[in-house]
Amino acid sequence: MMPLVLAQPGQEQIIKKIGGSPEVKKHLEDLGFTVGGGVSIVNSLGGNLIVKIKESRVAVSNELARKIMV
Repeated sequence: MMPLVLAQPGQEQIIKKIGGSPEVKKHLEDLGFTVGGGVSIVNSLGGNLIVKIKESRVAVSNELARKIMV
């Protein structure tokens, strides 16, 4: 298990755990990040990540991406 920021771009990963406060977990869940779901990094821009999740592309900060374990 590793944080999403360390995953290889283009490889689909399965979300195993989401950390952080209840507010952070709720925010990530609202964006589509759920345990057992698939996610892949599309690009990295200025420390932020563009990720593909559920056929959508979402930008997440480096700080939030560290709370998503794959």
